[in-house]
Amino acid sequence: MKNTANNPLFRFRFSIRSFIVFVLLFLVEVLIALFVNDSFVRPYGGDIIVVILIYYFLKTFIQTKSLYLIIPTLLFAYAVEIAQYFRMVEALGVQDNAILRTVLGSSFSWGDILCYTIGAFICYLIDGRKLYGTTDTKR
Repeated sequence: MKNTANNPLFRFRFSIRSFIVFVLLFLVEVLIALFVNDSFVRPYGGDIIVVILIYYFLKTFIQTKSLYLIIPTLLFAYAVEIAQYFRMVEALGVQDNAILRTVLGSSFSWGDILCYTIGAFICYLIDGRKLYGTTDTKR
């Protein structure tokens, strides 16, 4: 049996490279929210990017196999979308808070589920070559 004491499932660390990607994606999301009002980039591009953004946020602090970050990120995005289906914003009484309403969302969409899946697939393509090994071992 393999000794896992020296080979933990994940390690806490700080990756400056992942943090920079996270910050850049966050700025892109803010720019989309503030300045883009179209029928494609804002509703679809933003949803794709947000999954990648969350993935890189986690990757900033956790060193593990990329799949161990991609799957929880995707499940989290799905959970937020399912919460929208059950009108969680109204249930929490925060429907008048523009920031929380924007972050949590207020309407369920199968298109959003598809966008989140595309975002997770992009993460897989970016780190797929490292899927079965740890990522950022020297950073």
